[in-house]
Amino acid sequence: MILLDRVTKVYNRNSTALDRVSLHVEPKEFVIIIGKSGAGKSTLLKLLTREERQTSGKIVIGGIDYDKLKDKDIPLLRRKIGVVFQDFKLLPNKNVFENVAFALEIVGFGSKEIDHTVPRVLDIVGLKGKEKRMPQELSGGERQRVAIARALAMQPKVLLFDEVTSALDPQLVGEVLDTMRLLAKEGMTMILVTHEMSFAREVSDRVAFFKSGKIHEIGSPQQIFENPQTPETKAFLNSVL
Repeated sequence: MILLDRVTKVYNRNSTALDRVSLHVEPKEFVIIIGKSGAGKSTLLKLLTREERQTSGKIVIGGIDYDKLKDKDIPLLRRKIGVVFQDFKLLPNKNVFENVAFALEIVGFGSKEIDHTVPRVLDIVGLKGKEKRMPQELSGGERQRVAIARALAMQPKVLLFDEVTSALDPQLVGEVLDTMRLLAKEGMTMILVTHEMSFAREVSDRVAFFKSGKIHEIGSPQQIFENPQTPETKAFLNSVL
């Protein structure tokens, strides 16, 4: 589903954000990316959404070769990739239903399809009955789940999550993680950047440890957390566990 082959991203001569990163993600696989701030994790997601372009290397998602993408193809690409950010990005003047529906309207969904899709995805994320609530009436966890519903409504092939719990109070983190846990069980292909180590250990198929723009180690959660192979991975885990 996702292929990166020796992908490098250089912002200027003194700033290499990603250095020859190779990664493959199979359909229905849940890969979690861990590492300190500045390791290149968020840059990776920006390349996958084509917010940024790689300096070199190859990216393919769902059979779409990024080297062959034209500007007119970007909207179609972004319908295949759902993205959820840490800061929700909800429209404050629209209620829950309207926030999810607005994203569908932009890409050309009809009113009947919207009326069918929005309740379905709100039910999936546990927000049935809160369609009329305004964002300011919701908890942080509920707002994040609206953002997840909005991404799901696009019927994406892949979901990307960028530190989606980092802005939440600790007591609200669990409800968002539960939603991702459900999506993992349903076989959604996902990449999550997170500092939630226990969640990574429990739910992911594979964990990738990033440092200084490189993948230093990737493997099953059991391997990474119980028997890390590199000094860098061991040092990072010792610092966060």
